[in-house]
Amino acid sequence: MELSNQKLSDFFCDLHIHVGGTMTGKPVKITASRSMTLTCILEEASERKGMDMIGIIDAHSPEVQEELQLLMQKGEVTPHTDGGVLYKQTMLILGCEVEIKEENRGEAHFLCYLPDLARMREFTHWLSQRCKNVQLSSQRIRTTLRELQEAVAAWDGVIIPAHIFTPHKGLYGSCTDSLAEVADPAMIHAVELGLSANTEMADRLSELHDKTFLTNSDAHSLAKIGREYQMITMRERSFQEWVMALKREAGRGVKVNYGLHPQLGKYHQTACQSCQSLLPADPEGRCPQCGFKRVVRGVSARIEQLADLPPGDHPAYRPPYVEQVPLEFIPGVGPKLKEKLYQKFGTEMSVLHRTSQNELAAIAGERIAGMIVLAREGKLEVKAGGAGTYGKVLEPKDKA
Repeated sequence: MELSNQKLSDFFCDLHIHVGGTMTGKPVKITASRSMTLTCILEEASERKGMDMIGIIDAHSPEVQEELQLLMQKGEVTPHTDGGVLYKQTMLILGCEVEIKEENRGEAHFLCYLPDLARMREFTHWLSQRCKNVQLSSQRIRTTLRELQEAVAAWDGVIIPAHIFTPHKGLYGSCTDSLAEVADPAMIHAVELGLSANTEMADRLSELHDKTFLTNSDAHSLAKIGREYQMITMRERSFQEWVMALKREAGRGVKVNYGLHPQLGKYHQTACQSCQSLLPADPEGRCPQCGFKRVVRGVSARIEQLADLPPGDHPAYRPPYVEQVPLEFIPGVGPKLKEKLYQKFGTEMSVLHRTSQNELAAIAGERIAGMIVLAREGKLEVKAGGAGTYGKVLEPKDKA
């Protein structure tokens, strides 16, 4: 069927998910759960989280590629002619996270996405000549960002800077004050905000006004899949359609960003890495509370430092940002209750977006149902996180 004859539809998408281990038990992302195999991720995303499209950004790893090839041979996944691989109700986009350290700058992470397994294998060969262990995730590669851009473009891929404001390997948090200093901005169609920033904060940088904003989970465990995601308007789920959405072509685009409440992120506010005390924006010197010398500058302080626009100045196309509070952040929602909610209502997307308060109360009780609805409406109060520690949702009894 011609694309012009298909109507546009909306899809839930989370495009930054790590593989923790292979079928044989070898590590891929060292800090991720070993239960995060390719097959387990696909099953969780499709059957429990309700994601229409996901990006696995360790698809460069040879043993992950072997597992994907095996699933193809079994007929459990089906390659799409326009890129991507379909598993049950979920389209898989193949990606890879790499680390680059430009000369005299801090390191930063970048997400590279390619249309199909054949081109990802070629990319793996290219990477293997520039890094120590191509089996592992997020490896530092011996290249520049501009050279990486050219290589990925040659395979019809796209590059997205990852968690751009975080002090730990974010583009602005660790590497540069301006995208043009290290990259060709015209080849960057989108950036990933990260868990500690939202649209209101990021749009204070005028150079980002022509970039699509993405809100992805950066999941290191199955439970974290979908803690951030977006609703993307496309004609169908495929790599080609997704790239058109990043470029906002022919009616495609991000319709809603469902991002974590920024204060729940690990790096929202400047804080001491030792005692976790929240501190003023200036990270210089020792912590005044405990004397520890490692103070981590928060995302909010970094954006304030770089901002050249006042709050509230957004490009016309910018979609709404809905402050998302995943089920795992709701006090009292543990694994057993989540399982009951999944059994009754299908997926986490159904619980968070479609199920009424009365229906939720019948399974979870009035208090938790009320908190889920408040989260849906962006009315929950939170305590800010910093220095690598997540913020937390405050229950009414915590407010005092």
